[in-house]
Parts: sequence; structure tokens; C-alpha cells
Amino acid sequence: MAKGLRATRGPASPPYSNGPYEMSEAIVLNKPVVEGAERYVLEENFAQLPKLNANIANDPANKNFEILGTHGAEADVTFATLVGGIELETAGADNDQVIILPHLDAGQTAWANVKWGTENQVIWESVIKTDSAITTRLYWAGLKLTNTPVIATDADQVFFRYSTDDSDTTWRCIASIGGTDVNNDSGVTIEASTIYYFRIEIDNDCKARFFINNKEVYRSAALTNDVDLIPYVGVQALSAAAAFLYLVKEKISRYVYE
Repeated sequence: MAKGLRATRGPASPPYSNGPYEMSEAIVLNKPVVEGAERYVLEENFAQLPKLNANIANDPANKNFEILGTHGAEADVTFATLVGGIELETAGADNDQVIILPHLDAGQTAWANVKWGTENQVIWESVIKTDSAITTRLYWAGLKLTNTPVIATDADQVFFRYSTDDSDTTWRCIASIGGTDVNNDSGVTIEASTIYYFRIEIDNDCKARFFINNKEVYRSAALTNDVDLIPYVGVQALSAAAAFLYLVKEKISRYVYE
């Protein structure tokens, strides 16, 4: 039998130039297909565009996420042409916002109706890309109680933030515990047109670990126990010019049973 050809009931021989072939041994996957039976996982790649909550029933519309924010409109969220994911663009006036959040309607989506509590060992992840200019910008992304980027509003929260009004040059790690706010410098300088992979892990002691591009940049004190948080990602213009942010994807998981 010539090499490279498949025997009637046997495996192929090198150089494997023609197929299909039968394998002589089973392929073993080192990584489980499911991320552990003990965790509940959601992932959003924005295959459909988020719409305003009033248009949740319209198709095509993302049934998990919606648009919010000052002057936020459906025209402000589009599929990005050069970046995988969606493009958020504010309307063009000072303090205009575009915020992406889960639909908060009862029974609409597990992103809001499953509890993401501080006691549930929640892991939140997101990939974003910054605008080609990062002046006069406010970005925020993470787990909060409300959509606002104002640090003092939510008594309990863990999220990443950047604001040129605050003279930030690095990503800030915000952790609020029972109304006490910590604004910690991540040490990671924010750059224009740059992709960032954010991750926040809440451990079994309710302490939040902040990661940027897989590097741990901050660890909080124990968060308030049994507080249910909501994922938010937003951009706000800090001048009379449109501000952009690209949201590639989000992921969240928790222990099935606390």
C-alpha cells in the first residue's frame, strides 16, 4: 500500500497528503467542554445590536442587552467595521452617554434576573477597545448597582474607570464597600486604539480581584455580603464632540449554588 493512502479498515500513514482519514486513537480534550459543573456561565458576543428598552420586542434586537444614557439612541450603537463587536458613539454634545446594560425587565434575561451576588463568587469579564483619541473621555465598565459613572452614587460596586476630568492617565479600580469608596491606581496607562481585557473575580471571602490583560492590578477588602450587582459598560463625552468606545464581548459566571 502506498504511503499517504487510507487502508480499508486502518489508520492513515504519513505524509497524510490525501484525506479523509481514520484515526488510530481517540482524541482527548484536555479542557472540558463545560466550564465545570459547579459554575453557571453566560457569554455575550453581541450577535444582535442592543436597542432601547422600549423596542425590546422588535426584531432584530438583542434580547439580553439594551441602550441607556443621556441622549443615548439606537443610532449610537452599530456593528464596528474594523473591530469585532459593537461601536458606541455619543451623540455629539458635552456629557452625552452611551451605556450598555442587561434588560432589567422581570423575566427577560438571565443577565439581570439571575443574581450576581457578592457571596456567589462572581467572575465578570469584558473586552473593550479605546477610541483613537482618549482626551475628554469618561469610560466605565464592571459591576454596579446603577448605571452612573459617578463613584459616590453606588454604596457597593467594583468597576474599572477612566476620566480625563479627574486627570486620570491610568485605569482606576473602584471598589465601594457599604458607602466607603476606594479609587485605586491600576498602574496600567490607558492608550488610544488599544484593546483591554478586563476581569473582576470575587472570591469566597467576598474580596474582589481586578485584572487587566490577565495581570492582577488590585485586590479589594471584603465587599458587603449578599449584594446583587449588575454589569454596566459606558462611555461619556466630556466635551462637545462625539466619544467612542468599542465593546467586543462580555462574560459572567457564578457558583451554581452559593
